[in-house]
Amino acid sequence: MNAPSCPAETRLYENGKVIAEDFPAGEVAERLARHPNAVLWLDLYRPTAQDLATVAEEFRLHPLAVEDATQEHERPKLDRYPQHLFLNVYAVDVATKPEDPPFGKTEISAFVTDRALITVRKAPSDTAKFVERWDASAKLTEMRGVAFLLYGLLDVVVDGHVSAAQQLDVAMDSVEDILIEEGGAPREVRMHGLRLRKTVAGLRRAVAPMPDLVSQAMRPDLELVDEHLMPYFRDVEDHARHAEDQVEHLRDRIDSLLHADLAEQGNVLNDITRKLAAWAAVIAVPTALTGYFGQNVPYPGFAKPWGYVQSMVLIICSAGGLWIYLRRRHWL
Repeated sequence: MNAPSCPAETRLYENGKVIAEDFPAGEVAERLARHPNAVLWLDLYRPTAQDLATVAEEFRLHPLAVEDATQEHERPKLDRYPQHLFLNVYAVDVATKPEDPPFGKTEISAFVTDRALITVRKAPSDTAKFVERWDASAKLTEMRGVAFLLYGLLDVVVDGHVSAAQQLDVAMDSVEDILIEEGGAPREVRMHGLRLRKTVAGLRRAVAPMPDLVSQAMRPDLELVDEHLMPYFRDVEDHARHAEDQVEHLRDRIDSLLHADLAEQGNVLNDITRKLAAWAAVIAVPTALTGYFGQNVPYPGFAKPWGYVQSMVLIICSAGGLWIYLRRRHWL
C-alpha cells in the first residue's frame, strides 16, 4: 500500500499485545501478511480523497462509506457493508464558563474490517486516550480480533459524553440558584442559561444515537463481539444510555428553570403594575375632591376658613382610608 500523504498513526496487535507501532502506513500490508493473527489500528488525520482511495483499495472499503468518511457533519450511525462496518461518532468537549466556547466536538469515522480498525479524524483530537484505554486493562490483552479496538474507541467516546453531561449538570446548579431567586435573574445569568441550553442541544445530537449504535455492534449476525467481550460492550451501552438519560434530564431542567424565571419576571411586572394602579387610585381621590372644591359655584363652607379645613380633612381621610384598604390587600 502506498503511504498516505496525511498524518497517520499505526499500531499492530497480536493476541491483544502491541508488537509494532508508529511504523509507516506504507508497511501495513507487509506487516499484516507477516503476522496473520495480528490486527491493525490505522489512524488518518484529515486524509485527502487520494489517501482514502489508497486505503479503500487495500481493505476493499465500500465507496459509499469512503464518501461518508470524507464528508463532515455526518450523523452518528453504524452501517453494514459486505466487507466491513462503518461507523460515525463524535467525541465531545464542553465548556461551562461564559467566556469559553460552549461546545466542541470531534467527528470520528471508522472502518471495521476483519483485521483492521481504520479511524478517520476530521478535526484535531487526542488519540492517546484510545491507546491508554487499549493498554489500561490487563484482561483485554487476552482478547483477540479487532473488536477490542472498537471497544476502546467506543468506551472513550461514551465516557466523554458522560463527563460532558456531568459538567453541564454542575454548571446548572449555580445558574439554578440565581434563576430561582425572587425578582428574576440578571440578564447575564439568563444569557448564560440560554448558552447552556444550546450546549445541551448540541450534546444531545452526539449522545442520543449512541445506545442504538453500540447495540447494533453487538448483534449476533455481525459475529464481531464474542462472549468474552460482550460484557464490556454491554457496559459501554449502559453508559451510553446513562449519558442519554442525563442529557434529556438536563434539557428538561434548563427549560424548566428558564420558564420559571420568565414566570417570576411576569409576577414582578404584575406586582409593579398593581402598585402603580393603586397609587393612581390614591392620587385620584384628592384630585377629584380638589377639582370639586375648585368649581366656581358655592359649596358648603365656600369662601370661609372652615370650608378649607373641611376640604383638607375630607381629602386626607378619603385618600388615607383608600391607602389603608389597598395596604391590607397587599396592593401596596
